[in-house]
Amino acid sequence: MLVLSRQRDESIMIGDNIVVTIVDIRGDKVRLGINAPTEIPVHRQEVYDAIQRENVRASRLDPKDAQAVGRGFGKEAPRSHNGPRS
Repeated sequence: MLVLSRQRDESIMIGDNIVVTIVDIRGDKVRLGINAPTEIPVHRQEVYDAIQRENVRASRLDPKDAQAVGRGFGKEAPRSHNGPRS
């Protein structure tokens, strides 16, 4: 891990278009300002981990369960196609 020392209002660059700025420091908390292109997702670590867990869980979802979820919202989920397409 690269470790850099910065003071308030100082920044670091990640690549050519991501800027991380130290906005405020209070006690043991640091507030960061992040400027990144909209196509670059930026999450807190705990949120990113939750998204990854949910993606793994959803990828393991039985297609029958997905159809039941779709019925719960008033419409049926698309049926899966198990055979070769013609």
